Amino acid sequence: MKRFLLRSSLILCASSLATQSVAQTAANAPAASEAATDPLPVGTCINLGNTLEPETEGAWGGARVTKADMERIAAAGFDTVRIPVRWHNKSLSEAPYTVDAAWMNRVQQVVDWALEADLNVILNSHHFDPIYERPLEVAEWHGGVWKQIAERFEGYPEETLWFELENEPHNKFDHSNLLTTLTPALEEVRALHPTRAVIIGGENWSGIKSLETLPLPEDPNVHPTFHYYEPFAYTHQGAEWAGPDVPPVGRSFPTAEDEAMLKRDVAAIEAYKARTGKTPFMGETGAFDRHIPLEDRVTYHRTIHDTFAPTGIGMCMWAYTNTFPFYDHQKGQWLPGMLDAIGLKPEED
Repeated sequence: MKRFLLRSSLILCASSLATQSVAQTAANAPAASEAATDPLPVGTCINLGNTLEPETEGAWGGARVTKADMERIAAAGFDTVRIPVRWHNKSLSEAPYTVDAAWMNRVQQVVDWALEADLNVILNSHHFDPIYERPLEVAEWHGGVWKQIAERFEGYPEETLWFELENEPHNKFDHSNLLTTLTPALEEVRALHPTRAVIIGGENWSGIKSLETLPLPEDPNVHPTFHYYEPFAYTHQGAEWAGPDVPPVGRSFPTAEDEAMLKRDVAAIEAYKARTGKTPFMGETGAFDRHIPLEDRVTYHRTIHDTFAPTGIGMCMWAYTNTFPFYDHQKGQWLPGMLDAIGLKPEED
C-alpha cells in the first residue's frame, strides 16, 4: 500500500547490466506475429493487508490471520490471495542473512492455509525498508532472504504459488537499478524454481505509468504488475501517512476528469500488452475508509473493476480487513456491497 506521496529521488547510475537489460527489453518487444506470454491467472484477488507486513504481525490494527480467514476468502469467490510479508527486520543484515525460524514457519503456515483453501498465493517481500534507500548495497541481503524463501517452498505447486520479489520500488530504488538490485533474488529463486512465476513491479510505487519503462529480464516466467490508487487525491484523502501533503478530505469520485483518466489508463494497458506480449495485473487497488463512506467505496471498486475487466487483467483488492477493508472482523461479515462491486456473490448465511 502506498504509504507516502510520490516524490522525486536522486537517481543512481545504472550498472552496465541494468542498462543492457533495459535495452534488451526495448529491442525484444514482440512483433504482432509473435506469441504472447500467457497471463498469470490471478483472477479476482485480495491482499492480506496489515497482517504480516507491519513490524510485527497485526501491529497496524490488523487481526492475526487464521485458517478460517483463508476459507472465508475462498468461499467468497476469490481466486487468489496476495500475502505481503516484511522480511528485513526478521533476518540478519549480514551473510548468511538468516531469517528468524519462527517467522519463516509462520509465513509457511499462512501460505499452507491458503493453498489448502484452493487459493492461488502471491507471496511477496513488502517493506524491505533498506532497499529503498540503498538498493545496490542491500541487493545481496535481499537475495539471501529469497534464497531461504526458495528453499522453504521448494516442491510447492508452481501453478498456485507465485513469488513477488519486492513491493512498490520507490525513492532511490528505481528503473535505473531495478534489475541489478533484483538479480540476486531472482537468481536464488531460479536455482530451485526455474519456471515458477516471478512478479516484478516498477518504480514510483509501481504506479500504472511505471509500465511505460518497466525493464524485465529475458525470462518467460516473469510477470509485470502495477498498483492503482487513482486518483490518489480521492483514494488517500485524509491518510496521515500520505505526507508531507496529505490529500484533503472531501474529494468526490468519479469526476469527468476521472472518467477521462480511466479511459487513458485502459488504453495504456492495451498498449503495454501489444508492445510487450505480456499482460500485467493490478496488484493493489482500494480507497481509504476513514473519510470515504462505504457506499462511495462500493462505487469506487465497481468503477475500477468494470473499467479494467475488459482488458482481461487480474485485480487484487486492498485489503481483506482493517484499513481499506472488505471484511468486518468485529461484526463477522463482509461489508455490504463490496463483494458485489467486484463481481463476487456474498457468502450465504
